Amino acid sequence: MKRKDFLKNSLGFLGMAVAAPSILRAAEGGNNEAEALTTCTVSPSETAGPFPTITPSSLVRTDITDDRTGVAFTININIKNKNANCGALEGAIVDIWHCDKDGYYSEYGGTSMQQVNYTTVHFLRGRQTTDSSGLVSYTSIFPGWYTSRATHIHVHVYNSAGTSLLITQIAFPEGTDSAVAIVNSATEYGYTKALNGYTYNASDNVFSDDSAGLELATVTGSLTEGYVLEHTIYVNGPTAGLDDITKTQYGIKQNYPNPFTDVTTIPLNLQMDSAVNITVYDLTGRKVLTAYNGNLAAGENTVTLNRGSLSSGSYIYKAVVSNAEGTFEESRKMIVR
Repeated sequence: MKRKDFLKNSLGFLGMAVAAPSILRAAEGGNNEAEALTTCTVSPSETAGPFPTITPSSLVRTDITDDRTGVAFTININIKNKNANCGALEGAIVDIWHCDKDGYYSEYGGTSMQQVNYTTVHFLRGRQTTDSSGLVSYTSIFPGWYTSRATHIHVHVYNSAGTSLLITQIAFPEGTDSAVAIVNSATEYGYTKALNGYTYNASDNVFSDDSAGLELATVTGSLTEGYVLEHTIYVNGPTAGLDDITKTQYGIKQNYPNPFTDVTTIPLNLQMDSAVNITVYDLTGRKVLTAYNGNLAAGENTVTLNRGSLSSGSYIYKAVVSNAEGTFEESRKMIVR
């Protein structure tokens, strides 16, 4: 599935992303991960994908394994704040989710996208809050893979107030002696697909443009001892001396009615005059409609969205708001009857 052009941030049923213009800037370029550590390059923003955690606040835990079997895996993620001299961001909320050894996600299934139905379970999903060093750590099993995607982990970072700072993904090193190759050939641990038909990072729709290696983690360990992933994610966190901007102060709200048949209304709350683009996507990431593209005044606004040629089903609408303070994106799910 081609998902690189899918929503860079998504909210509600498909994960939340609210980034206040005063603290969110576009990711800067870089030549390699070492340079990223020096220049404190904001990690790339990526799609939450079609399988984000539905209610992440209910999954505050360290061990996310549940009943999944596989090679033992520890995930260590450090969150750094570019707006505070690249220091550790304490108190950040970090959600992660990834597939099991067979390439399946919990909370979804029974559809053409994932036929096996895991809608009633929550394996390999968790939420933690960073400590004083900006660290969160999870106990899991080594992810498998599925068609069209390299091995990866999804991450959503919020500040302590619950305002989204970044949705991104973590890539794994590849090669003959890599953990990805070794684990996926470990039939004694239940990994049965090896790398037959595997999509490598260079061809992956998400990671193929990561020339700076900003999404590539370090993975060490062995089958018997388990593997450990280490990765640092840089975000545009709160600026020193600036209070957090909450979701209610700045953003797009849920359309109403939802579901709808013919017409629905999308409310937006803007702190200043802004250029606004609202685009509708289907769940494969294909753009199907531009609902609005123009300027809106500060304050409460509404945009009317006519069904037009949209068929019945679920969609995502994404608002991109630009003004003197910067640019932010926010998205929600809507349903057409």
